[in-house]
Amino acid sequence: MVQRVRSWDKDFDAFLREISKRGYVGTPEVKDTVQRILQDLKNRGREALFFWARKLDKFPEGRDSLELHPDEWEKAISQLPSRYMEAMERASVRIRKFHEATIPKSWLTLDSEGCILGHLVRPLERVGIYAPGGKAAYPSSVLMTAIPAKVVGVKELVMCSPMSPVDPSPAVLAAAKLAGVDRVFAIGGVQAIGAMAYGIGEVPKVDKIVGPGNVFVAEAKRAVFGEVDIDMFAGPSEVLIIADGSAQASFVASDMLSQAEHDEMASAILVTTSEPYALEVERELQEQLKGAKRREIAQESLRKYGAIIVCRNLEEALEIASRVAPEHLELLVERPMEILSKVRNAGAVFLGMWSTEPFGDYIAGPSHVLPTGGTARFASPLGVEDFLKRTSVIGLDREGVLQLGEDVVSLAELEGLEAHARAVRVRLDSTTNRMDCK
Repeated sequence: MVQRVRSWDKDFDAFLREISKRGYVGTPEVKDTVQRILQDLKNRGREALFFWARKLDKFPEGRDSLELHPDEWEKAISQLPSRYMEAMERASVRIRKFHEATIPKSWLTLDSEGCILGHLVRPLERVGIYAPGGKAAYPSSVLMTAIPAKVVGVKELVMCSPMSPVDPSPAVLAAAKLAGVDRVFAIGGVQAIGAMAYGIGEVPKVDKIVGPGNVFVAEAKRAVFGEVDIDMFAGPSEVLIIADGSAQASFVASDMLSQAEHDEMASAILVTTSEPYALEVERELQEQLKGAKRREIAQESLRKYGAIIVCRNLEEALEIASRVAPEHLELLVERPMEILSKVRNAGAVFLGMWSTEPFGDYIAGPSHVLPTGGTARFASPLGVEDFLKRTSVIGLDREGVLQLGEDVVSLAELEGLEAHARAVRVRLDSTTNRMDCK
């Protein structure tokens, strides 16, 4: 069911590389399909948008608007049981509070040469949120993507989701309302990404598209990058757990299954310093799988991309974790704070045996949109910075030109840009032109 290996096995490095090969890979067939739909949207505009919406989203033939009206929102939301609405309300408060504490500010400074330097920090004008439908709807992803955007002042949030306009998802619409989404369109897949990227029909052009989706959505986001910004190329979910045997084996097994149940491509890896404990967790996995509703999916995930790794010590466990660079890293050890500073690559870190990853998925506060497939080596979680842009500010007075000008002339001449050098030289030569930037 799940492979158990030792870090000192001769083929361990090859094994670790193999189970870590889980980044997004678009097949030629997927890429061809995406390009065909996007090109059709460019060529035929609104006509093509409705064609693909009706073909792929089963959008009703008799309806001529993709947008859900406010009364349709309210009717759907009213069908949501109150306990779910209350849970989302509490989650939205925590998510908003966390991101409000992380907003970067504009700044200006005057350096020793008299230059005014700084950044203007401004929000994006319009952001597109993609909310999956199909096999599963994830209102939590709406909260995690839309709230940081609204917190920093994005003027308009547009959401596309492949939901039925006749029977829309109450949970997704409730999350959209709580998060501050302004407009919702009942459209999904490649056609939704293309509509938001190009601005087609009633769907406005956005500056950035965020949110998870299937392989076609991921490839479409890749294809429109440059026309708009995107959040990241997200792959299947993953967790790596470092355990020293102090946490209950049932905790570890349940955490592994919480990732494995996502889909067959998900990955759950345990790295432990105790072989008897590894065997205990393995037995617990088998026991918990017996009653799992998504048993077949979890079993396939564990078989393909799961592992129980026995290593020599915690230092080696941390090194393995850094090589994998997991989306979620759980430190289920007796003193997690003592090793936190040694973590190099991870999307999110969970401290101690009570900090199971689902708290991060739903209510802790930080966004659960995290780098996957080893990209935590260089990428960061979705946050308020993703919805802001920085503009550099540079201001010199006459004294600043006198102190820095000759160096600029030298560097411009070195690169053969004669007009650049002249633009500075005329100021150096001037005795009457004052350029105070105040």
